[in-house]
Amino acid sequence: MSAGVATTLIPNPVAIWHGAIENLSPHASPCRYLSPTRWVTIRDAALDFCSSLGAAAHGFGWTEHELFAVHPEHGTLRVEFCGVLMVSGSKAVAVEPARIVFDRGSGYRTKQGQVWGIPVWEFAARAR
Repeated sequence: MSAGVATTLIPNPVAIWHGAIENLSPHASPCRYLSPTRWVTIRDAALDFCSSLGAAAHGFGWTEHELFAVHPEHGTLRVEFCGVLMVSGSKAVAVEPARIVFDRGSGYRTKQGQVWGIPVWEFAARAR
């Protein structure tokens, strides 16, 4: 047996985010006041973000709450608790240390007084 460095499995947050969103049904909105049609666009944009910009976002220190949060009781109805990707449904085109850039507009992580909700997948699990 060789005396090498033991490998440690480090969870990949981007893969966890992607898997958690992917496990939410595209046919049933996790939030009562979010229409299934709107949910499909938000879900697709979130999956696209994870695939194309997730690693860069993680590198800048973005968290699951800043990206995927919803209000713990009211879901997307209380947008001031929502993560950047749970509001617009637009696909992100760039990520920066303090903002996500969309085709039309931006979402920021440093809003004064911001209180983050819980990740949408935790919200969905609570509803079950």
